[in-house]
Amino acid sequence: MTISSTTHVRVARPSRDLVAAERFYVDGLGLHVLWRTTERTPGEHDLLMVGPPGGTWHFELTHDPEHPLEPTPTVEDLFVVYLGAPVEDALVDRLLAHGGTRVPAHNPYWDKYGVTVVDPDGYRLVLCGRTWG
Repeated sequence: MTISSTTHVRVARPSRDLVAAERFYVDGLGLHVLWRTTERTPGEHDLLMVGPPGGTWHFELTHDPEHPLEPTPTVEDLFVVYLGAPVEDALVDRLLAHGGTRVPAHNPYWDKYGVTVVDPDGYRLVLCGRTWG
């Protein structure tokens, strides 16, 4: 078995507040809710999965109300989105209005080619004007 361009990828990280995360990634960034569960089943996590409909990847945010994990982001924990066009001010403004904070990038490459916004859990989203691949 090989990993190909059609292999589905899930990136997951903890969140202290899934409502705030949804505002940022859905209302701010424009991703769609692909799945969510907040049923109180002992031993199960609350989940919010966001991404593009029909895409080969999604971003999962988890919260365990019984044993919450505090997110521990570093300046190099990046979620990079390659837009293939200049980053629009309206998109950055929308992210800021939905709980984000614009910061300078730790790596100057990202400031040269994009914009870095910290999400409500302290993780960095980079909007890159370049393409990949």
